[in-house]
Amino acid sequence: MYKILRTLLFLLDAEKAHGVTMKMLSTASKISVFRFLIKKLYAFDSNVLHKKVFGIEFKNQIGLAAGFDKNAEYIDALALLGFGFIEIGTVTPKPQDGNPTPRLFRLKKDEAIINRMGFNNKGVDAVIQNLKGVKTKDIIIGGNIGKNKNTPNENAIHDYTFCFERLYPYVHYFVINVSSPNTPGLRELQEKKPLTEIINSLVTLRKKKQEQKPILLKIAPDLTVEQMNDIVEIVNETQLDGLIVSNTTLDRTMLTTNETEVNTIGAGGLSGKPLLQKSNEVLKYFRQKTNKPIIGVGGIHSSQDAQDKINNGADLIQLYTGFIYEGPGLVKGILRGL
Repeated sequence: MYKILRTLLFLLDAEKAHGVTMKMLSTASKISVFRFLIKKLYAFDSNVLHKKVFGIEFKNQIGLAAGFDKNAEYIDALALLGFGFIEIGTVTPKPQDGNPTPRLFRLKKDEAIINRMGFNNKGVDAVIQNLKGVKTKDIIIGGNIGKNKNTPNENAIHDYTFCFERLYPYVHYFVINVSSPNTPGLRELQEKKPLTEIINSLVTLRKKKQEQKPILLKIAPDLTVEQMNDIVEIVNETQLDGLIVSNTTLDRTMLTTNETEVNTIGAGGLSGKPLLQKSNEVLKYFRQKTNKPIIGVGGIHSSQDAQDKINNGADLIQLYTGFIYEGPGLVKGILRGL
């Protein structure tokens, strides 16, 4: 059934199709009979699948990656599909439109996506209003935070601390996003000095809170060995609680799509099947270097892909592009195989 729906949706612009899909799911989730049917079809509840990571009890290991529900508008609807956790964002202090459209492209032959969204979101205050309205009580929510495009890197720390303070009462864990390729200069913040300053500032703020919520770092898959070793030092020397490995890649060498088509699309981060091996290699590297928990993301389109992530050291995993290509049944299929 999803394959038929996907065929129709893929006739639309990718970003428009996402909006249509989420509005359909949201509308259906508000009607009791459809809500029951959706949960019956796609949820897979089992106490055996519960896992405690970062001090948080997750009902299962499968999460939805940031970028899918940027503004926390669809958490109740998405929770019906069986996810153990949902990560919102990336959230910035001020609203921003992101990059010009079109900015989301499908590579059907590779079952991949190229995006250059540019942290488009409604800003932290609007996100908080949506979080206040969430009715689902057993879903873990992560807050992925970033800086506004117009904020110079030397002032970036203020954007991260602002979002951290504002979102603190409403999410269960935080993710520092300095690895998106779609905000100019952002990846420079992955360098040792600025990254350590950002992490230490957030840790200092957290110490003043009654509840100590986990702080994670999302990294790019395109790091050099030297950069990875710097991050290993930061992870092991700071009070960072873990990593998300990895964000989208700038690498195009693994694609089978016509090079002219890829060049016509232009800049952006690549996700989907072609990212699986690269992200797994980075995941394995970090697992060998640190004992802190890792969320594995990148290229998961099947139960076997998910198991490979876990075998390479992921404590939890997240879906994004695979969820678009394979449909909501992917979550249940993975959970059945764990």
